[in-house]
Amino acid sequence: MNRTAPLLADDEMPPVTVLNAEGASAFLLVADHAGNAFPRSMGRLGLSEADRARHIAWDIGIAGVCRTLAERLDATLIQQNYSRLIIDCNRPPGVPSSIPEVSEATTIAGNLALDDAARAAREREIFQPYHARIAAELDQRACAGRPTLLIAMHSFTPAYLGVARPWQVGVLYNRDPRLAGAVLAALRQDASLTVGDNEPYSVDDTTDFTIPVHGERRGLLHTGIEIRQDLIAGPAGQAEWAARMAQALAAALESCRPALVAAPAPG
Repeated sequence: MNRTAPLLADDEMPPVTVLNAEGASAFLLVADHAGNAFPRSMGRLGLSEADRARHIAWDIGIAGVCRTLAERLDATLIQQNYSRLIIDCNRPPGVPSSIPEVSEATTIAGNLALDDAARAAREREIFQPYHARIAAELDQRACAGRPTLLIAMHSFTPAYLGVARPWQVGVLYNRDPRLAGAVLAALRQDASLTVGDNEPYSVDDTTDFTIPVHGERRGLLHTGIEIRQDLIAGPAGQAEWAARMAQALAAALESCRPALVAAPAPG
């Protein structure tokens, strides 16, 4: 599918939504894969309704967790509304997984043989507005001298390519483990949880965008959180995990408070 016309009509959902924009907390929550909307101009990429509801299209349950978590923490939430199959907003543009031709074992027919113009349109209309909004929020906080902890929220499948995953939650980081270590310690106070340390994923510059660009480059305290999808598929589980994460993040904040400073905007 090769398109140069705008992807999104004026009456379609915007690529980014900000909730609790005036939140007073130092926490900034971001959700790269919160939605699974598809632009009308693109059809459904050749996928069935069932495939569009699967994890390949979005992070199931994380939007509900984030909304309640933002309320509990009085934190601002910035979420991306379109399917990760249109363009993955946690991948560097240009890498194969940015606009995947195959996700897990499923061929994404509408992503095959795209030309440069079609790829650029997805980046321009979905990826860039989302990350520009995060950057603008962080710039505003930096100018105000307001400290920020960046929390990138995700969910993961109970099994991947037939292999079961034992963790209920994972805490992710790369170069800077300060906040992640504090969150790990807080979550591990609950002996009933199996908490992944950089599991089921880890962060690096080739597979991630949000933490390397918005967290590491600015010197912000940051971490990624992955919650298993079967635990947050419905409202009750989402509320339970929002409460759990609010408690863990609040404890981590107290542990990391001496390192909490307002980072400058990147030069």
